[in-house]
Amino acid sequence: MSAAGQTSAINASKEPRVRRLSMSFLQYLVLTIAAVLALAPLVLMWSSAFKSKAEIAVNPLAFPESLNLTNLVEAWTTGRYSTYALNSVIVTLPTVAGVVALSTLAGYALARLDFWGRRVFFYVLLLGLMVPFQSFMIPLYFDLQSYGILNTYLAVILPGIALGLPFGVYLMQAFFRGLPSEISDSARVDGCNEFQVFWHIILPLTAPGVSSLTIFQMLWTWNAFLMPLIYLNTDALRTLPLGLMFFQSRYTSDYGLISAGVLITSLPVIVVYLLLQRRFLLGLTAGALKG
Repeated sequence: MSAAGQTSAINASKEPRVRRLSMSFLQYLVLTIAAVLALAPLVLMWSSAFKSKAEIAVNPLAFPESLNLTNLVEAWTTGRYSTYALNSVIVTLPTVAGVVALSTLAGYALARLDFWGRRVFFYVLLLGLMVPFQSFMIPLYFDLQSYGILNTYLAVILPGIALGLPFGVYLMQAFFRGLPSEISDSARVDGCNEFQVFWHIILPLTAPGVSSLTIFQMLWTWNAFLMPLIYLNTDALRTLPLGLMFFQSRYTSDYGLISAGVLITSLPVIVVYLLLQRRFLLGLTAGALKG
């Protein structure tokens, strides 16, 4: 082969690599720009929580000169964020636990057990994904009132569990269905009953799915606004999103205090996501492959 032919062959072999590098650069550039646009408002809001009124008035876009915790302390005490945070925890923990527990049990039964009406029950349950909360929130209000649990924690915990079940069962059923049946069969041969098969064999294999469902449900419950607004009428029972709304209406011009309230409200969800990030991403990818 001549020198010109060798040179053209080398250039031809480099073209796909250059094209791949260019595409990768463009992808990372677009993702970087999207990340900056998404994080910039949050960083601005969080930094304002550590700034005084004078700093915000001089340059609202600048980072704080020092970590001033005055806004956080005042929001936590004067703004009653300690009470609101406790209420959010009281509402979120049993709601998430109830949705995860019932979804895993129902998802296992619908995916691994053969019983009459299984498919009909599954489709009826999925109808809950198509019915918006606004369509039945007024009848539910009178139901809760007649049961005597209106303006109590149960008024948002029980409906929250019911509203979270359709998605939770759908997600967990997809995970359980993707596992090979030989695993369950071998455990039964070894003498395990059905609950032991579920608890000791199958459930640990679906840990990414459980983590994903936990994060999703915690995010929805923690940030719920309309349901607590309607069913919790006293200030002592308000959750963080409600407390933030009333706090903002009271301190409209104090951007430092409002930013401190936003930081207190959003920080727990971010911490939980960072702790379960790896399992959450595994659950999303596994669910996409199995669904």
